[in-house]
Amino acid sequence: MNQSLNPLPNDPALLKALLLSAQSEIEALSGKVESLQANEQAHLVLIASLKQALAKLRRQRFGASSEKIDREIAQLELALENLEVAHPCQEPEGERLPVPELATSALEKPPKPTRGKPRVSSDVDRERVTLQSPEACPECGGKLRLIGEDVSELVEFITAKLKVIETARPKKSCRVCEKIVQAPAPTRPIEKSSAGASLLAHILVSKFDDHLPLYRQNEILARHGIDIPRSTLSDWCGLAMKTLAPLSELLKAEVMLSDRLHTDDTPIDVLGRQFKAASGSGKASRQGRIWTYVRDDRPFAGEAPPIAAYWFSANRKADNPRCHLKEFSGILQADAYAGYKQLYDSGDIKEAACWAHWRRDFHDIFTATKSELARYALEQIGKLYVTVRSRRHDLGLTL
Repeated sequence: MNQSLNPLPNDPALLKALLLSAQSEIEALSGKVESLQANEQAHLVLIASLKQALAKLRRQRFGASSEKIDREIAQLELALENLEVAHPCQEPEGERLPVPELATSALEKPPKPTRGKPRVSSDVDRERVTLQSPEACPECGGKLRLIGEDVSELVEFITAKLKVIETARPKKSCRVCEKIVQAPAPTRPIEKSSAGASLLAHILVSKFDDHLPLYRQNEILARHGIDIPRSTLSDWCGLAMKTLAPLSELLKAEVMLSDRLHTDDTPIDVLGRQFKAASGSGKASRQGRIWTYVRDDRPFAGEAPPIAAYWFSANRKADNPRCHLKEFSGILQADAYAGYKQLYDSGDIKEAACWAHWRRDFHDIFTATKSELARYALEQIGKLYVTVRSRRHDLGLTL
């Protein structure tokens, strides 16, 4: 209020105007107080939540993901510090400072997938069913006209089924020379086998892509009306892979024509009775390796389709990648496995180092020395990862 309450004017009209002005200002201040109290409560709840999350992360910091957890702890500590600075216990007079944007950005998390209706691919077949209404109005009998329609969707699953194809080849004999004439038998994916190409493809995809063991496939196929012993399924898998071997060789040759490749190897347990005595530990398995070589030019809109080739080896000797890549020349993105060094020394293959390994080295340096240069490197690599994830999301990539 601009006018002092002492002395008060004697004019009743001025007193009334002064009272109304004071009442209006009190209501405005009350609203501001309520807003500040609500803001204060929200800050206290957020600070408590941050402290709880920080305590949980500190308990989990020892493990395979310790580097990521350390980074999250640092972000939460910074956010908590900014909030506590913006909301001190004894706040000075005047308006409260807004929460710095750095605090909120540090708390941002990728959105979780929402539980909504399923997303059906446009490639899925659609069947339209129209429920016709009567031609005349049920109330007055007048003629109806179309003003629109409501469309709903119901997703159905068409159960897979087996089909036996009987191929008949009539035999005919010549009335003159008695020669027997018959159409030649069609070729089969596996000679002298009753397995068709589609059945073999289903078995292979179920085993190697869906990781469905053969004994479970035996049970599933039995529900469809056919009993295929597990031993037969195993034989079919082996023979089908021999049938596909020429295609596999073509894929391997195609991938080696690329001018840039990504490679990695992964351990795999190989079962065999012969390993039990050799191991000395009674284990009937030995660790082998699967070597993967991938061409994927989609991130930079390359025209070549993505392709992957696989090799198996019984060990991780450097001779394996040297044999696989003997016809390759170009850029090879790989980890820091020492076995690749001979390939790089030849000059035909140029190394593209793995960012994850570089980052780990910078992380170790920063942990030991708190080097600002190492911190800067970690921040730049983190920004690079954000860009890559965004690009993958835009292109719908899953590799």
